Amino acid sequence: MSSSADDAVVQLTGVARTYEGFPPVEALKPCDLTIERGDFLTVVGPSGSGKSTLLNLIGLLDRPTSGSYVLDGVDVGPLDERQRTAIRGHRIGFVFQTFQLLPHRPALENVMMATLYRASARGDRLASAREALHGVGLAHRIGALPSRMSGGERQRVAIARALAGNPSLLLCDEPTGNLDSATAESVLDLFSQLNAHGITIVLITHDGEVAARGNRTVDIRDGRLTELSRRDGRAS
Repeated sequence: MSSSADDAVVQLTGVARTYEGFPPVEALKPCDLTIERGDFLTVVGPSGSGKSTLLNLIGLLDRPTSGSYVLDGVDVGPLDERQRTAIRGHRIGFVFQTFQLLPHRPALENVMMATLYRASARGDRLASAREALHGVGLAHRIGALPSRMSGGERQRVAIARALAGNPSLLLCDEPTGNLDSATAESVLDLFSQLNAHGITIVLITHDGEVAARGNRTVDIRDGRLTELSRRDGRAS
């Protein structure tokens, strides 16, 4: 399943994850996966198949039991936790099903949370947050609290937060799972627009129609990764 790594954002080689126990659980069997810059990769599979394990490994939230992982040209295997936290804050944006916004902070402050790792002035971070909200169509809602927003607006704030740090990679875990069909469609349209502008996306879903939005789809069954399709249209 490997492809040219010359412009790879993610390069997994023989990556596996086994959780200790009696017996041990082989959550992800050894796999190779290259995600190129501008890819929109969707990951499908039943509950308990290993999707979240894969996302956690790519997102540096967990470490593989074996294999190597190169993120944006950096071998992350030897890094300590402080270094992993820093590279995660600079290079990876996360979008979750449950939004995970601070309820008593307005949209602008929620988005600014993603810029804390930047060694830049508050004014610059404020400008980045405003730009990110504008980019997801919420420039008029920068002062709104999450409780005063629709589900779609809250997810757009979460996407803006993920983008504000100018990441190399956007990781999305069931981002439409809490949305009605019309709102989900608008959020998926936004992901497609972001990808068309060069954002590299990995999106986990159990929905085949959502998976079809990507230019590549991989399936996980019993911890085994298989590429199902590769379609034209990868962002350049």
